Amino acid sequence: MMNSVTDRVDRKAVRDLDQPNSRHIETITTDSPEQAEIRSLTRSMLDDHAPDEHVARLDESETFDEGFYARLGSAGLVGLGADGKGTDADPRHQVVVLEELGVGHTSMAVCLVVQYMGVRLLSHHGSDEHRERVLSPLVDGRNRVAFALSEAEGGTDIARAMRTKARKDGSDWVLNGRKTWISGAASAEHAIVLARTATATRSAIDGITMFLVPMRAHGVSVRGLDTVGIHGLDTCEVTLDDARVAPCAVLGEVGAGFRQVIGTLNGERLNAAAVALGIARGALRKAVDYAAQREAFDRSIGSFQVLQHSLADGAVKVEAARGLLNRAAEAAHIESLASGAGSGTSETLSAMAKLAASEAATTVTDVGMRVMGGAGYSREYPMQRYFRDARLYTFAPLTDEMLRNFVGERWLDLPRSY
Repeated sequence: MMNSVTDRVDRKAVRDLDQPNSRHIETITTDSPEQAEIRSLTRSMLDDHAPDEHVARLDESETFDEGFYARLGSAGLVGLGADGKGTDADPRHQVVVLEELGVGHTSMAVCLVVQYMGVRLLSHHGSDEHRERVLSPLVDGRNRVAFALSEAEGGTDIARAMRTKARKDGSDWVLNGRKTWISGAASAEHAIVLARTATATRSAIDGITMFLVPMRAHGVSVRGLDTVGIHGLDTCEVTLDDARVAPCAVLGEVGAGFRQVIGTLNGERLNAAAVALGIARGALRKAVDYAAQREAFDRSIGSFQVLQHSLADGAVKVEAARGLLNRAAEAAHIESLASGAGSGTSETLSAMAKLAASEAATTVTDVGMRVMGGAGYSREYPMQRYFRDARLYTFAPLTDEMLRNFVGERWLDLPRSY
C-alpha cells in the first residue's frame, strides 16, 4: 500500500487540462498540486478507457466495468494513501476522484463511494488477517466489498428498526435477516454486514455488531433489484439464512459495530456530494455544448434568454456546491488530523454540501433534458442517464429532508424536528 497516489502516477500520461481557449469553465479549481495531479490522472483514465460510448454500452447492458475498476486500483485511486494501519485517505483527494468519475462514469463513482467506506472500516477495525486477505487486494483493485446496513423496514432509523440478527453457536456466529438496496453485492467478494447481537440498552445503536461475510458463504443469497438508474452497478437484496461465519468474521468490537460505522458516515455524505457535483458538471457541459450548436430560427438556441438563464442558474448551483464541498473536505481533513475522525463542523458542512450538490444535480439534469428536447429523451445521448442517476442523491445516503433537519438542529440550533 502506498502513502501517496503520486508514487504510482505516470507523469508522462498526465495531461494539461488548462488549455487556452478551453470552453469548459468547470476546469478552473483551487486544487493543490497533488489534487490537480489526481484530477488530471482520473480524467485521462476516463478519456482513455471510459469514453461516453463505452459507458453507454455498460449502462444499456447493466454491466459493471471490471477492467476500468482494476485500472483505478492499479493507479492507486481505490486506496488513495490508506496504509491499512489506521491512516486514512485524505478526504480532499477522495472527492476529486469521485467528482471526476461522476462527470463521466457515474456507476463507477457510486462503486468507489462504497469501496472507500470499506477501506476505512477494514483499516480501522480489521485484523491483520482481514488486512492481508481482503484489504490489500481491495486497494489494488482486485476485489470489492459491499456495505449491508439498510433493510426494507429501516433506512434512516435502521438502528431501531434492524431485524437482521446474529447469534453465537459454539464459537461461530449465525446470521439471519435481509438487507436491501445494497450496491454491488452481486459482484463483491465480501459484504460488511451490520446485525443485532444484543438487545439495545442505553441507546438503539448499542448491541449491533459488524461482520465481514463472504458472499459465497452457505446461507447467503443475492437477488438483483431493478432500479431506475446507476445501471452499471448492481443494486441488490441480500438474504442471510442461517449464514454461518467464524469468530474472525467480527470487525472490531462485538456490540459496538454501529458506533464504529458512525465514523464513516460523514465521509459517505461528503463523497456522495462529490459524485452528485460530478453529475451536475457533466450534464451542464453537455447541455451547454448542445445549446451552442443547435439552431432554431436561424440562431443558436443558447442565445435565447430563457434557456441561457436556466443554464446560468445551473452553473451557479454547481459552483455553490463546489464551494461547500471544498470547505467540508478541508474541515474533515483538519479534524481527522486532530482527532482521527471527522466531527463537529465538518459533519454539518458535509450535510450542506450533499444537499447543495443533490439540488445542483437534479436542477441541471432537468434543465439539460429541456434544453436538448427529443435528443435528451433519446437513449443515444447521455443526458437521460445523468437525469436518472442524479435522482439517487435526493435520498441516499440520507434524504435531502433529513439533511435539512440535521442542518436546522446542528447549524441553526433549532429544536430537533423528528
